[in-house]
Order: sequence, then structure tokens, then C-alpha cells
Amino acid sequence: MVITKSRLVLGATAVTLSTIAVTSLGIHSRGQALFKASPKELIDEVWQIVYRQYVDGTFNQVDWQAVRKEYLSKSYTNQEEAYKSIREMLKKLEDPYTRFMNPEEFKNMQVDTSGELTGIGITISQDEKTKQLVVIAPIEDTPAFKMGVIAKDVILEIDGKSTEGMDTNQAVSLIRGEAGTKVRLKILRNGQKKQFDITRARIEIHPVKCSEKQTPAGNLGYIRLNQFSANAAKEMKDAISKLETKNVSGYILDLRGNPGGLLFSSVDIARMWLDKGTIVSTIDRQGEQEREIAKGRALTTKPLVVLVDKGSASASEILSGALQDNKRATIVGTQTFGKGLVQSVRPLEDGSGLAVTIAKYHTPSGKDINKHGIDPDVKVDLTDAQRQDLWLKERDKLATLEDPQFAKAVEILGKQAAKNSKTTNKN
Repeated sequence: MVITKSRLVLGATAVTLSTIAVTSLGIHSRGQALFKASPKELIDEVWQIVYRQYVDGTFNQVDWQAVRKEYLSKSYTNQEEAYKSIREMLKKLEDPYTRFMNPEEFKNMQVDTSGELTGIGITISQDEKTKQLVVIAPIEDTPAFKMGVIAKDVILEIDGKSTEGMDTNQAVSLIRGEAGTKVRLKILRNGQKKQFDITRARIEIHPVKCSEKQTPAGNLGYIRLNQFSANAAKEMKDAISKLETKNVSGYILDLRGNPGGLLFSSVDIARMWLDKGTIVSTIDRQGEQEREIAKGRALTTKPLVVLVDKGSASASEILSGALQDNKRATIVGTQTFGKGLVQSVRPLEDGSGLAVTIAKYHTPSGKDINKHGIDPDVKVDLTDAQRQDLWLKERDKLATLEDPQFAKAVEILGKQAAKNSKTTNKN
């Protein structure tokens, strides 16, 4: 992705260990900083950005003026001391998504948004209540995915180091590494501890896969969207266009395990399914809303079912919420992850960067995605064991009638086809 605009807004996922998901139109690229800010200037720059932009005008009940006084009254001899103070300062907000990135971390974030990744392929977040590091979802066909890491896994240790008190940046630094090297994760899942030795790899993500499915409901188009990366919208357009030439009678869009990605990608994809209506609105601390709307250019109006689960996060929730609220699709599966905050990423004068929560997402009907997520129209639960069997051990059953969520989607599309047929006959 070419990174050219004045800022980057992110929030379509939390933090990925191979990528950080971004959700708007770009980031200002300063290249090499024109000058290196002094430690106190850097601290004050971060403080000022939070002061002007943070979503909560009370700063989560923190006296932000007193925080500035506290940290500017200290003496600093180098940038590393300033970085430590900035992290401490932001921690007072108790917002895992507002975070500081040193120059190396910030550079990695900018490079990673291109979709060329090196890592193990999981998206993580810090639980706002427990402060534990939690897996949102593994990216499909990555090392973590193949080893059996799943959504909602709690990361207890990284290479023997406890994650207690660790933020996502620190976790990323420990888990990142050269392709071919290994990282050991200790995971807590449903009260049981598990250990995974995962080999890091270069990961090339192709976000969209599509195929025709011959089913009892007729010839259906199946589209699997793994992540809202920079080229996801183009690949989605190509997939729909291809399937339209096959005269499919309806579509199943699979967002299960999709941790999110670029906001503009989710909006562009929503417009491919919607002719009119609001897609998403963002609300800042003044209560001002910015709405993204459909522009009358839907590529198809055929019946649509969307599959979601607890690993469907942020941009996935924006898309499924838009299609649900506009009555364009039936949502099938389980409650989604619940990440609905907007972060703005700003470059700082010394080449470091800051992500600050500036707004929250609402679905077209006004539902707050954050923490709760999207409730499916038709609930079809899978146990963790069932999901692992389906996605890892018996992949040939995925998106077949032996996949319970897919089978329900086929059933729904069959009923819609029958209903449409009766209506046509009456006319």
C-alpha cells in the first residue's frame, strides 16, 4: 500500500503479530525526520495529541493536565527514557488501543500494512478488564493457524517470559523474528494450559478465495474473505464478477476468523453488496458523526448469507453489521469479537508513532460494536473442538454440508429461493 496521506486511522483490528490493521486512507510519510525532538518535546507532543483527539473528554477519569505536569517535571538523558515515560503516561488511560511505537515498531507497522508479513500470523488484543493478551484470531493458513491457535486464547508466556503487565507492543517485539526461527507460546484456553512451538514464516496473504458450490439450494457462490488488506476490495470485486458469469443463485460470504483490516476496504466491499443505506458511522468525543454510505453501485442483488464467529472482528463486524442492518444479508454463526474503536496513527518527530483512540463505530441502526460485537440472525454454535476439527484436521469438510454453519446458510438460501419462486409464480 502506498502510504501518502496526512494520517492513518486504524481500528479494524487490534494488533497483529504479522501486521497491524489500518482502517482509513493512509498515513503521512515524513521519511527521515527533519530533526530529532528532545525527550521532553516528544513527551509533550504525545500528550498534546491525546489532549486534542482522545475519544473520552474526561480521559477515562484521569487528570490529564496533572499527567503532563508530572512527566514534564522529570529529567531525561535520552530517547529511551522518554519512550518509557510515554508508555507509562498512556497506560494511565487504561486503553489497550492507545499506544506508543518506537521508530522500529512504527516502521514495521507501515511496512506490514502492505500485506506482506513476517511472523506467526495471529492478531492479538489486550483485554480491557483483565489486561491479559488475547488472540482475536489466527490468520488462515499461517503458522499459528496450522498449529491450532484459536480465537480467545490467552497468551500467558512468550518464550518462557510471563505476559503479566506486558502491552501489545512488547508482545509483538518478543514474538516477531526472522523466518525459520521458533517462538514458544504458553496459552490458556477454557481453564487449560497449552504450549505451542511455532516456526515464524514469511506470510503472503491472498485475502479472497471463491468457488461455485452445487447444493440443494442450487448453484451458489462461496466467497471466503480472510482479511481486509489493501487488495481485498479488488479481489472481492473480481470474485463477484467471476461468480456472476456462472449464474449463481445466491452467495455465502465467509468472514469466520477474519480479524479485520483496512476500514476503507470494508466500506468498499460493503458497497459491492449494497445499493443504498449507511454502512458505518464514527462518533468522536463531541458526538459528531461521520457516515460512510452506499453509492448505488452494488455488483449483485442476489440473496446473501454471511458467516461469522468469535474470531470475526472490527472490519468484519462493520461489514456484517452494515449488511444486517440494511436487511441485505442474513448473518449466521456466533457472536463476533466486539472491537469497535477507531484509532488514529500519527508519526512523531523522531520517527516513532502514536496510535490514539479517537472515536467509536456504530452500525447503521446505531448499535455500538465495541465489547459486544454483532449478534447473528441465526445462531449456530461450534465448540472449540468442532472448530479445530473443521478448520485444521478435516479441512475438506469446510464450506460443505458437513460444516454446520455453512449447511445452515444453504438451508436459508434454499428457503429464500423457494419463497421467491412462489412469488414469481403468483405474478
